[in-house]
Amino acid sequence: MFEYEMQQLRRAELIREAEAERLVRQVRKARRAARRAAKDAEGRVSPDHDRFTRAA
Repeated sequence: MFEYEMQQLRRAELIREAEAERLVRQVRKARRAARRAAKDAEGRVSPDHDRFTRAA
C-alpha cells in the first residue's frame, strides 16, 4: 500500500511540473508575440537588404 501511495504522489508531482512547464512556454510565446507586434507597429526604418551592394 505504501508503494502505491508513493507512486500516486510522484504522479501528482510530475503532473504539476508538466503544467508549470506548459505555463512557462505559453508565457514565452505570448511575450514573443507581443514583442513582434510592437516591432511591426513601429515599422522599419530602412530596409536591411539594400544596405550593401551585391558583389560581382
